[in-house]
This record gives sequence, C-alpha cells and structure tokens, in this order.
Amino acid sequence: MTIKKDYFGEAYGREVDLYTLDNGAGMQVRITTYGGIVTHLFVPDRQGKSRDVVLGFDELKGYLRGHPHFGAITGRYAGRIGNARFTLDGETYELARNDGMNHIHGGEKGFDKVIWEAATAKDPHSASLILSYLSPHMEEGYPGNLKVKVTYTLRDDNVLEIRYTAETDRPTVLNLTNHSYFNLEDPRQDILDHVATIRAGKMLETRDDLIPTGRILEVAGTPYDFRKAKPFGQDIAQTPMGYDLCYVLDGGMTEAPRLIAEVTAPRSGIALQVETTEPGVQLYTANFLDGSLTGKEGVAYQKHAAFCLETQHFPDSPNHPEFPSVRLDPGQTYQQHTLFRFLVKE
Repeated sequence: MTIKKDYFGEAYGREVDLYTLDNGAGMQVRITTYGGIVTHLFVPDRQGKSRDVVLGFDELKGYLRGHPHFGAITGRYAGRIGNARFTLDGETYELARNDGMNHIHGGEKGFDKVIWEAATAKDPHSASLILSYLSPHMEEGYPGNLKVKVTYTLRDDNVLEIRYTAETDRPTVLNLTNHSYFNLEDPRQDILDHVATIRAGKMLETRDDLIPTGRILEVAGTPYDFRKAKPFGQDIAQTPMGYDLCYVLDGGMTEAPRLIAEVTAPRSGIALQVETTEPGVQLYTANFLDGSLTGKEGVAYQKHAAFCLETQHFPDSPNHPEFPSVRLDPGQTYQQHTLFRFLVKE
C-alpha cells in the first residue's frame, strides 16, 4: 500500500493537492482536496490491463471551469430540494435556486467546490485519505456549524470504501454522497451495454422537474425494473431522457453495508458491486452530457457516457416527513458507509 501527495494547482488562493492511493494489486485511486473529487480510478480488466473507470479531468482547471459533479463529495444535500426551501422547527430556510426553481447538490458552492483538509493513514491492507471540512452556519442557506469528515480507504481486495461522519451545533438537514461517473469499458463509448442489477422493488415517483411527489411506486412492469440483470440500454428508450431516479432499496437503511447493485461491462469484464447503509440510490445515466465537456485524454463526453449510483437518502426529504429523516441534531453523529467493490468476470 502506498500514498503519494502531489501539487494539483490553486483555487481561492490556496494550494490544492492530489493524493494517489495504490494497493499494489492493480487498483489505484487519485483524489483531490478540491471537492474531495475522485479524479482517476484504475482497475484491472479481464486481460489484466489497467483501465480508468471514472470520468473527469487531467488538470484542476477542468474542474474549476464547472462540471456536473464528476467524482465529487456532494452536500450539504445530495439531490434536489423542491422550491429551494425547507422548514425546520417552524423556521423556513431559503436555498439557492440552481436547478430551475429548485435546489440541487448543496447550492452554488457546495462541498464539491470547497478545499478539504487532508490527513492520511496506512496499514498493511489499506491506505486512507481522511478529508475534513467545517461548513459554517448558514453556508448556502443551511443552519448549523457542521463538522464533516469523509474517509476514502483503498483496500487490498480492490474495494474503495467511503465513510462519512458529521456533527452539528444546531438542528440541520444533511444528505451526503459521492458523485462518481463510471464507465467500466471506454469513455469514448456509451454504457448502454453495461448489464445492471439493482436490489429495489420500489422507486420514487417524481414530477417533470424530478422533485418527488411523495408517492412510492412499484418497479414491476416498468422500464425501471432492474431486479433481474439487464443492459441499461434495453428499456432506456421508454424513459423520457434516460435514467435519473431514486430507488427505494430493499430492506431500508441498515447499520452495516449490504449489496444493493452490480454493474458489469461485457467486453472488459470489469464488474462493480455497490454496498451501502443508505435507504436509497440515485441511478443516473449521464443524460445531460452532450459532448461539450472534454475530459481526460481529450475525450469529449457524450450522452450516456457513464452511469452514477449515488447512495443517499431520498431527494427532497426535508419537505416529505413520510420519507426517512435527514434531520441531524446536536449530540448526534451522522454516519454513512458505502463500498465500491471491483471484480473481473470471465
């Protein structure tokens, strides 16, 4: 296990670093202190060739110009909040309207755009990058001074483990995730032949602007049913633009991570298994990529060039008391635990 730190550039007059974790078993991850972004994730394919399976940029300036949350820590609230407001203990909090009339992914300067403090740790079987950030009271409209810690751990069994913890000094709402865009084959090609399974018999109904209505629907008999393995492209033409929905995971929230999804690329043989403690996962098939962003190695990222599996609580939960609570009070510790496990299928 090795950890390397490199200079990655400057933002807001501060130095930004890039950390490389390598498990010596064919897997390597690079993470920058700007946004806690996973910029590269190398895993071996069926032939033993190393492939970078996440979208992103080679240089910091690509991220500074703006991007759709490639690989970033997303918060304070991952997902959408309807009408960019919520009420907590009788007080209404107004948020940035950065998705039409709604709020998405923490606002204009969410956790994906701040510089995190970094520390490292290592043992014979793992290497960790520990990122910390103090989000001040009313940053982006959210109440409470929030202390957040996100620990990325690369293990020797080709697992990237992410643990999130947070504490607040006054009641607030919180929903964190990592927003990596995966392509397990070649980012020059779409992911419609990737075969996916998602352990969810239900999903959230949404309005046209993707805000939940509050209704929970059965996936059976719809193009959104991934309980049995099928390619992303099999039924995607029956969706408005592609997949962009939150699944209600079987079993609800759990104390220990459990397997909730698997995606396999048929040609490379690379398989990704996702385990989490969270009650939901947002499946997104990069519907808004249009070739205007040029990423690593000069690749223009086209529509459906990647998929995201964002483990999280449900979108707009602060406005839906019937959903699992995203409230965090003083004296409580927010905890979330997600694993990305990489395998090779013959």
